[in-house]
Amino acid sequence: MSAASSLASSATLRLQVESRLRAGWARVRASWLLILQASLAAGVAYGIARYVAGHPAAFFAPVSAWIALGFSRNRNVRRVAELAVGVAIGVGAGDLVVHVIGSGVWQMALVLLVAALLGRFLDRGLMLTTQAGVQAIVIVGLPQTTGSPFGRWVDALIGGGVALAVALLTPTDPRRHPRTLAQAAVQELAAVLHLLARGLRARAVDDVESALLTGRASQPALDEWREAARSAADLVRLAPAHRRHRGELHRLVDESVLLDRAMRNARVLARRAIAAVEDGHVAPGLADAVASAARSTDDLAAAVGSGHDARAARERLLDLAATLDPHTLVPEDWQAQSLVLLLRSLVVDLLEAAGASPQDARAALPEL
Repeated sequence: MSAASSLASSATLRLQVESRLRAGWARVRASWLLILQASLAAGVAYGIARYVAGHPAAFFAPVSAWIALGFSRNRNVRRVAELAVGVAIGVGAGDLVVHVIGSGVWQMALVLLVAALLGRFLDRGLMLTTQAGVQAIVIVGLPQTTGSPFGRWVDALIGGGVALAVALLTPTDPRRHPRTLAQAAVQELAAVLHLLARGLRARAVDDVESALLTGRASQPALDEWREAARSAADLVRLAPAHRRHRGELHRLVDESVLLDRAMRNARVLARRAIAAVEDGHVAPGLADAVASAARSTDDLAAAVGSGHDARAARERLLDLAATLDPHTLVPEDWQAQSLVLLLRSLVVDLLEAAGASPQDARAALPEL
């Protein structure tokens, strides 16, 4: 492998690692409070089962609390109750079967059948039935313990009760996680444009190539934002308390599609810009336009992260769009003009993501 290829591979790996680290940090920022709450709930459930109920091996109290809460953003009371009751049914059915007829192959099949049928009888939710079956399997598979036949069932009830209390006392906002991921994804696009503007201004091929690599490495962040927004939008249809957030969540879904399109345009722009920089077909006006798009994208990232109207980004983008006449910005240079045409498409996507209608976004561009 040549030295140039080795350097290119190292740069690609570094940019991919940086992109993954930024995306991972965005997930941590969105989930750390939920994980902390679930961890504390598991500890509290274990303490109650061990020191109040007197169960030295109170394994199923923290298990029930953690399963019912976890770090899911879908922490509505019905879902938590479904999971908690499912765990309790499975543990209770398993404990009863083990103490009455022992454990074995046919006992395993029997307790799973009973737990699943009981779960389906009690509730239509799939999670309840699934957890009932899983916990029944665990109980039959574990070694028998001494003490009350329903000691582990009581532990499961304690854990479920603690989880339900936490869900009632700490309501979550379904917009928080999609907003955090949206801000991180839009910041990835801004980083691509800042790198590209710097490369165009300095006529540095390395910076333009870095912009292209950053754009490619950022796709998982965009995909995760879109999936999270769609999941949250589906959730609010089932949770009456959150239906007032339906409009913003649907906007986040639409914005994720538009920003994905904008990122694809940015990658095409960066790829075409490599050849333009190598051939010297770059004018200062083009670099300034890309830099303005980057600053507008910074404003857009702040707006989607806070849930506020992206007015600042929209106004800046409208001003930028009015200057994107390729014959004026880069006269007599068809290669640079082709880059301006690509930038026009990107700016339209950004304008729509910032709240402009498709008609207004296109009308802001000078006629060709």
